[in-house]
Amino acid sequence: MGGPADGLGRVPYVAPPLLLLGGVAADVFSPEPYYGLPLLACTSMVAGLSYSFRVSALFALAAGVAAAGSAGSAGRAGSALLIDVAAVLFVSLVGLWIKWLVDRQGRNLAVALTVAEAAQRAVLPAPPADVGPLAVADRYVAAQQGAAIGGDLYALQETPFGIRAVIGDVRGKGLPAVSAVSVAVGAFREAAEHAPTLHELADRLDRALDREGERRRGSEDDVEGFVTALLVQIPPSGDTVTVLNRGHPPPYLLHDGNAVCLEPTHPELPLSTGLGSATGAPVEETFPLAPNDSLVLVTDGVTEARNAQGDFFDVRWGLCSAGLSRADELADALVKAVTEWTDGRRQDDMALLVLTRGA
Repeated sequence: MGGPADGLGRVPYVAPPLLLLGGVAADVFSPEPYYGLPLLACTSMVAGLSYSFRVSALFALAAGVAAAGSAGSAGRAGSALLIDVAAVLFVSLVGLWIKWLVDRQGRNLAVALTVAEAAQRAVLPAPPADVGPLAVADRYVAAQQGAAIGGDLYALQETPFGIRAVIGDVRGKGLPAVSAVSVAVGAFREAAEHAPTLHELADRLDRALDREGERRRGSEDDVEGFVTALLVQIPPSGDTVTVLNRGHPPPYLLHDGNAVCLEPTHPELPLSTGLGSATGAPVEETFPLAPNDSLVLVTDGVTEARNAQGDFFDVRWGLCSAGLSRADELADALVKAVTEWTDGRRQDDMALLVLTRGA
């Protein structure tokens, strides 16, 4: 097993041989006996940090042999020799036992993370790269370390009414919000095929979340509270985009290198508040979508990202400063810009969906 090419990366790999040689030298040449035994005893423990279990066991055996040899050369024999060797082997065996436990836990954790990621991706599958006239890119950065998704959601699919997409944010973050994410995405998948308007689609999502909330009320997997949502619809021609905003950060339209924030004319309440629409009437707004235009849907993990001085991230700057037009490049550039703005701190779940019309 090799280590990094240079620098401090070599230290863990060269430490066990150095401890072994240093222990022998200290035991043989020091004015007092037993000076080298602690170094020999630590050899296998340190080896376990960088090497495999088998190699660590070889270091433990070598340390025992070295303890016997150095004790014999120093004139110790009989019970003194046995005690020296036994002490080194005992500490080495403890180190090997710890190594075995850590390796087993690492394997179990790797399996658990793989299963969790597969389950989470089943709840929030990645959209196709191309849908009709659109190139699609999605990115998700969960606030909770080790999680693939958290409280943000998005989905996209072709329907009889055109290409429909949703992006949303469940109150709260991390794994406890995944229950509401699964309900919202599942309801969207079903209702998007049948609801004739985005307003009706939002109402169906609203009712589905309310029903699930009542069903799970008081249980351990109680569904989180309200859900902000942004619904969009693009016809097969791709020349317009219709937006319905239910309390979510507005989308951004990137046209000829300029990003425009599509603020809603009539702000609406989030889903699952129990109050329905704020106006009680459809509030769908339609905008032109020219060739090579990009519609960027984000969650508040992007819009409310802060730097060390507490300043909010400017999404328009993040989109325009990159000078890019491809959907996947825009998505990567925006995630990178937010990460640099926050110095890598995960303040909230961050999701984005980029829809770029072809030329």
